[in-house]
Parts: sequence; C-alpha cells; structure tokens
Amino acid sequence: MIRVTDDIALAESEISESFVRASGPGGQNVNKVATAVELRFDADRSPALREPVRQRLKRLAGSKLTKDGVIVIFADRYRTQERNRADALQRLIDLIRRAAVEPKRRRATRPPAAAKERRLKDKTEHSIKKKLRRPPPSPEE
Repeated sequence: MIRVTDDIALAESEISESFVRASGPGGQNVNKVATAVELRFDADRSPALREPVRQRLKRLAGSKLTKDGVIVIFADRYRTQERNRADALQRLIDLIRRAAVEPKRRRATRPPAAAKERRLKDKTEHSIKKKLRRPPPSPEE
C-alpha cells in the first residue's frame, strides 16, 4: 500500500509502469538503457478515491488525463530508472494530495460603508487633480 494521506492509500496494483528510452543527459547510456518511466493510474476505477476527490483530481491532472480517465505521468529528469520511478510516483502522490484538500467555500460579502466613502472621496480628489491640470478656459471676446 502506498500511503497518500491519512484516509487515502493506493494499492500498488493500481499503478502500472513502463520504461522507455529517455532523451537528455546520459551519454551513450541513454541510447541503450530504458530509464524514462511512464506511470499510469486509473483515477476513474480507483477504489481508494472518494468521488469529490476523484473529480478534483481529474480537473487538476489537465493534459495528463486521458479520455478513459487514466492519469499518465512521464518522468525522464534523471539518469537512473529508479530515480525516475520515485519522481513519477512522488508527482502522482502530490497531485492526489492537492486534490484531497477540499477548497474553502467563498462566502459572499459586501464592502463596508467606510470603504465606499473612501473610494468616492479618492475619486473626487483624483478628478479635482485632473481638472487643475487643464489649461484655463480662454476668455470669450
């Protein structure tokens, strides 16, 4: 079991990994060893996620989410397969943790009367300042 939060734990069988050749650093090694990791997690069918968490996760995943509800994370930052595996898993865990935090509901409020007065006073002062910058009206002859 992979512990994500106090109430979310993923079974290792829910995560599948495949290894491919990575681009980037590694010298000749990069041409012969599959160090990049493609991690797949089926968010739609995971029994570990409650529905609100699942919906937030799918919204947060963005382009990492396939049409089938599978989150695909590609990791090729490091030269070793093991570090890339750890990186991909950590990125998935971070994504799920962010989705597990329930957003606070915004309570509608009204601006206080003092704030309205202050805004109107500032507008008046600004208007006077602009008027004083204008050239004086020419006398009519």
